[in-house]
Amino acid sequence: MRNIFVLALALPVLLPTLVLGQTPSTLELMSRIPLAKVNGRMDHVGVDLAGQRLFAAAFDNKTLEVIDVQAGKQVRTIANLNHPQQSYFDAASNRLFVSSEGDGTVKIFDGTSFALLQTVQLSTDADNMRFDARNGHLVVAYGGEKFLNGQVARGAGLRDGALAILDTSGKKLGEIPTDGHPESLAVEKNGTRVFTNVPDKKEIVVGDLASYDVLAHWALPGCENYPMAFDEDHHRVFVMCRASGNLLALDSVSGRQVASMPLTPSASSDDMFYDASKGRIYVMARIIQKDNPRIPGPGIIEVFQQKDPDHYEKIESFQSGFAAQTGLFVPEWNKLFVATRHQAGGAVGEILVYETR
Repeated sequence: MRNIFVLALALPVLLPTLVLGQTPSTLELMSRIPLAKVNGRMDHVGVDLAGQRLFAAAFDNKTLEVIDVQAGKQVRTIANLNHPQQSYFDAASNRLFVSSEGDGTVKIFDGTSFALLQTVQLSTDADNMRFDARNGHLVVAYGGEKFLNGQVARGAGLRDGALAILDTSGKKLGEIPTDGHPESLAVEKNGTRVFTNVPDKKEIVVGDLASYDVLAHWALPGCENYPMAFDEDHHRVFVMCRASGNLLALDSVSGRQVASMPLTPSASSDDMFYDASKGRIYVMARIIQKDNPRIPGPGIIEVFQQKDPDHYEKIESFQSGFAAQTGLFVPEWNKLFVATRHQAGGAVGEILVYETR
């Protein structure tokens, strides 16, 4: 705890552009939703647009927290999950899909009663999920050797990493191999390609959701590429490099790097989003200690403005909440949700609700 305190004191030095005691110009904090009885690291967040609900994966707590956004409170807890990482709610079938690292499953729940309908067993470490709206399929990243902070964290030597393609009944239709653990991914709306970060290999794997073939490997030397965002209109893929501490913009047609933007030193992110209406990128990160990266630190949000598809500028960087490096941007609501972590002996975790402006 002393290390965290010292790190917090150092934030004004670490973050020269940090807005302290001022209202950020790009995001306005509208409310805080407490996460009672939720301990440990938070992972990704899903949404039910029509039902005004969020689904927050509480990784260490082994629960999925169901949140009523309008009421601003937790309304349900789905327990006994084996380190959940992400959720996806399919409104058409009223089904909630939850991926878990610990047992490599995707569990399918009824979206109203939350009764367990089916369990899809993958090899291990079911992680990020995206919906392929053209085909009505779910794309699930799973398996493979996994690196964290440059070290093997799980599955040493495994090469079974892949994207599993599921229909909404849970049937596995096929897969796209990645040969390492796949992290964040992006699916084209006007095409058939899927882009996948594979930080173990320091590359992006480009796959085809029609043929399930691998189309390309885009090398990213020195980049531990976990989070990804996508600007389809301007053909740009964005990745955050944890090791080198920068944000890259790549041409989504050729894989060519068109821009590199420095991030706050010692920042580690697991979620970032592109706001097409404002031409902005929101990066959720936490400050880590290089000598002990596992110690959680203060969270920050870094905001980049797109001047044109080849040029970007960091316009803001400000504190969010403790260990806050995951969340969700919902463009339909013009809101950014950020998940914070409970502090031992301190404040409970929260979902911070920001409105874009």
